[in-house]
Amino acid sequence: MAATAVLAVTMLLVDNSLRYALALAFDRTRKDAAPVGSSPMPVDGGNAVTKEIIVASMQHNLLLKGSVTVCVVGAVAVAAAWFVSGRLLRPLQAISSTAGAIAGRTLHRRIALQTRTGEIKALADSFDSMLDRLDQAFASQERFIANAAHELKTPIAVNRTLVEVAMNRREAPPEVLNLGENLLAVCVRHERLIDALLTLARTTDAVTERSPVDLADLARSALDGVAGKAASRTITVDAALTPAVTSGDPVLLEQAVRNLVDNAIRYNVPGGSVAVRTASGRHGATVTVGNSGPVIAEHEIPGLFMPFRRLTDRVGSARGSGLGLSIVRAVAHAHGGEVAASPRSGGGLDMEMTIPVDAQAGP
Repeated sequence: MAATAVLAVTMLLVDNSLRYALALAFDRTRKDAAPVGSSPMPVDGGNAVTKEIIVASMQHNLLLKGSVTVCVVGAVAVAAAWFVSGRLLRPLQAISSTAGAIAGRTLHRRIALQTRTGEIKALADSFDSMLDRLDQAFASQERFIANAAHELKTPIAVNRTLVEVAMNRREAPPEVLNLGENLLAVCVRHERLIDALLTLARTTDAVTERSPVDLADLARSALDGVAGKAASRTITVDAALTPAVTSGDPVLLEQAVRNLVDNAIRYNVPGGSVAVRTASGRHGATVTVGNSGPVIAEHEIPGLFMPFRRLTDRVGSARGSGLGLSIVRAVAHAHGGEVAASPRSGGGLDMEMTIPVDAQAGP
C-alpha cells in the first residue's frame, strides 16, 4: 500500500511537471518557449494532440514499469521480512513453548537458550533466573509443610498417649475417665484440623505428577468408610458408580471424594438419603454427591467453599473444621477442574466435581 501510494504521487508530480514543460515548449506566444537559435514552433491543433500523446505515453510507461518495480520490490521486501521476522521470533517461540511446558508440568526445566547475546537472550536468562527462585521457594514451602506437620502432630500424639496412659490406670476415678474421653475427642479434632490445613496448603499449586485414577473406585472406598455412620443414622445410600477414569494425584482426589461423601452423611438428617454418581463425559470424569438435609438458599452456596465457614454450627465443633469443601475446591482447581453446588428444593445439596482428562499426563 505504501509503494502504491508513492507510485501514485510520483505519477501526479511527473504529470504536472511534464505538462508544464510541454506547455512552455509548444507555446509560441512566449519568446523563451523555443531554444535559442531555433525557429518558434507553430501553434495549431496538432500540437495539442502531440502533447496529449506524449503525456499518455509517459503515464503508460510510468504506470507499467512502476507497477512491475513495485511488485518486484514488494516481493523482495516480503521475503526479507519473512526471513528476518522468523529468525527473530524463533527464540520467542522456544521461550513460549518451554514456559507452557514448565507451567503444566514441573519447575525443574529451563529454557537455556543457545543464541547470541542480545535482548532475547537476556529475556530467556531472566526467565530462567525467575524459575530458579520459584523452584527454591516451592521447595522451601514443601520442607516447611513437612516440618510443620511433624511439629504440630508430635505434641498432640504425646498428649493423646499421656491421656490414654492415665485412663488405663486401675485406680483412675470416673472423673478422670470422663475427662480423658473429652481430651481424646479434642485431640482427634485437632489432628483432623491439622491434616485438613496441610492438605489445603499442598493443593494451592497445580498437580505436576499425575497417574490414572478411577473416581468410581475412590467413591466406592469412601462409601465403605462411612457405611457404619450411615447405618447408625438410618441414612439410605444409593450408589451408581460407572467407570470415570481421569489422571491426577490419587491421594488428593481420594481426599476430595471422601470429603464430599463424608459431608453428605454428616450434614444430613436422620433417616435421610445420599446419592452418589460417577460418570465420564466430554468434559472429563465427574463425581456427583447429593444428600437430603436442611434447606440452603442459593446465595449461601459460595460461603460453603470458604475456609472455616459453615452454615449450621460453629467452627471447632465436633461436626467438622469447616475445611472439607475448601479442600474439595482446592483439589479440583489443582487438577484444572471445577466443583459446583446446587440446593435441592426439599433441602440438601447436589455437589458435582469434574476433573478433566489430561491425555498427555503420565505418571
